[in-house]
Amino acid sequence: MASTLAEPVAVLSKKDFESNQDVRWCPGCGDYAVLAQIQKLMPTLGIPRENFAFISGIGCSSRFPYYMETYGMHSIHGRAPAIASGLKLARPELSVWVVTGDGDALAIGGNHFIHAMRRNIDLKVILLNNRIYGLTKGQYSPTSEMGKKTKTTPLGNIDRPFNPVALALGAGATFVARTVDADQAHMASVLKRAAMHKGTAFVEIFQNCIVFNDGAYDAITDRSVRDDARLLLEHGKPLIFGKNKDKGVRLRGLDAELVTLGENGVTEADLLVHDEAAARSSQAFLISQLEVPAFPVPLGVFRAVSQPSYETLNEELHADARARRGQGNLSDLFKSGDTWIIE
Repeated sequence: MASTLAEPVAVLSKKDFESNQDVRWCPGCGDYAVLAQIQKLMPTLGIPRENFAFISGIGCSSRFPYYMETYGMHSIHGRAPAIASGLKLARPELSVWVVTGDGDALAIGGNHFIHAMRRNIDLKVILLNNRIYGLTKGQYSPTSEMGKKTKTTPLGNIDRPFNPVALALGAGATFVARTVDADQAHMASVLKRAAMHKGTAFVEIFQNCIVFNDGAYDAITDRSVRDDARLLLEHGKPLIFGKNKDKGVRLRGLDAELVTLGENGVTEADLLVHDEAAARSSQAFLISQLEVPAFPVPLGVFRAVSQPSYETLNEELHADARARRGQGNLSDLFKSGDTWIIE
């Protein structure tokens, strides 16, 4: 007689998501921290291990699928969002993650990136931004700062860099966040939020390349200065920062202005209050423009709104078509409508 007892749910741990492959990043690379946090996160999501898939393109970041004991694919340069989108549409029950880099996602893959954002397909897109091409040994990337001297810009970079958060917001992403590899607790909380979001969740992670761009984020990771150089976003709270929590950001017309609490009568009531759930992304976009040295660098969730995901709308479209026209037959479809005979 068949048992009526439900199958026990396997309790997973970080170790269950560690593959048997040797991790081949440079010693001290920020990618190790990201890998560890994602491996810690996976068993907390209540999703069977066989229902995860990690898709990557090309670059140091794109080694990620080898090191995750899940399904995955190391695909082609810049095309990971397209491949991941196809997988999610074919298998909507899967938790599909894209791991990419600033060069992979924003140069050759820029078109795929923005369309993944606007479609709101249920992907978790993790962009490791080291502001350099690391795998090919130190050329400038789409996020390299102006004036940066590299092997391909020996006189200094004259390209204006992309702001990945602003780009994602401009493309209509429903979840946009930023964190940094050196702050493990903050990264863990942001990744957890992204994992729980229904729709495209984009997370930019500032990641240090110890060989070709070491120290790119010292201003926000060095304990002696970071409190005055980073702004931790909290929904519903004013934009306050600084070692003594005495600095803030307020609006002056349509621009942001740096102020000091207590000076010229400035109080918390004068400061801009962060609203990650605003229907429009205009305020989040304004905050995304804040950069050192004039302003602190914002970290945290910029936007988190609920909108129908692409695969949900796609299934509704198919269900409506089947209800109106039946299941359909491929052979009949080929023979219907206008036909041509080619001789």
